[in-house]
Amino acid sequence: MLSNQIIQDSISELKNITGIDIRVADRDGKTVVSTCDDESISAQIVRSFVASPADSQTLADRHLFRVNADEDTMYVVITKGSSEECYTVGRIAAGQLRTLMTACEDRYDKNSFFQNLLLDNMLLVDIHNRAQKLHIPNERRRCVFFLELGGENDGSCMEMLKGLFSATQGDVVTSVDERSVILIKALSDEDGYPELEQIARTIVDMMYTEVMASVCLAYGTIVNELKEVSRSYKEARMALDVGRIFYREKRIVAYNTLGIGRLIYQLPTSLCEVFMTEVFGDNIPDDLDEETLTTINKFFENNLNVSETSRQLYLHRNTLVYRIEKLQKTTGLDIRVFDDALTLKIALMVIGYLRYLKGKE
Repeated sequence: MLSNQIIQDSISELKNITGIDIRVADRDGKTVVSTCDDESISAQIVRSFVASPADSQTLADRHLFRVNADEDTMYVVITKGSSEECYTVGRIAAGQLRTLMTACEDRYDKNSFFQNLLLDNMLLVDIHNRAQKLHIPNERRRCVFFLELGGENDGSCMEMLKGLFSATQGDVVTSVDERSVILIKALSDEDGYPELEQIARTIVDMMYTEVMASVCLAYGTIVNELKEVSRSYKEARMALDVGRIFYREKRIVAYNTLGIGRLIYQLPTSLCEVFMTEVFGDNIPDDLDEETLTTINKFFENNLNVSETSRQLYLHRNTLVYRIEKLQKTTGLDIRVFDDALTLKIALMVIGYLRYLKGKE
């Protein structure tokens, strides 16, 4: 259904061009919008016209025109004047409203189509049939970007995305809940993952500078057919979860760069708990202090290089060695040895994952 403001803008523009007043009524004869105060055509006359089979009707110096949607009369356009120009303007107004209704219906149908597509609510045959009806190409490279908003979506983020990405180019901006916005980006043959990363950075930067929204963004892999769009959407959602658990410092997470975090995320809880028991026994290090965690992370970042790590932490080498040996006594793992460092890295990620699951429960 068209908003009254859209209809008012449309007939006001015609009035400014032609100088002829136009009134639009609903099927019951009630005025929806008008460029004048003329109510000389009664509601009963409008209802009689709607009940008739005629597309238009002339009564003295009034012209009535039917505006249908799927064979149902939605509006009646009324123009005042006995000249041929008044009749022509009425027909133009009715035609314009039909076009606007079709465009509006098409837009909402596409939005509903993509929402159902993302949520796997459609059979494969329905995807092809509805896509063909809505003139949506089946074979096209696409990728799904998932934006998680800090608070409820007030519409500004979605409107900004719609301004950045053009529906005429095949891009779709929609949502499936009140705290997220989804972009289904149509891609050219030359676009790859470096281009997706640049798009993601542009979105995050624009969200912050234009609407002061701090968002977390994740995107899936590139797909080639409509039926695969839901897979890219699921990958983006998983990437967001994995990023929240293992890479909290990142604002942008790509599914194809999740690495070991994605592997741990897909493990059953029971297997994670068995692994932790095998590594630590009954002394699982649930709460390492901030100083120890900083030392471990910086040591890993510098590829187990003691000298470089002590320099970046502004520590004496012996102080760093003391911390590492203290950690070894606590965990039984010497992170100067690659195998022990790898085991501790995975164990810390598993601890974070189990803590996340406990928090959700």
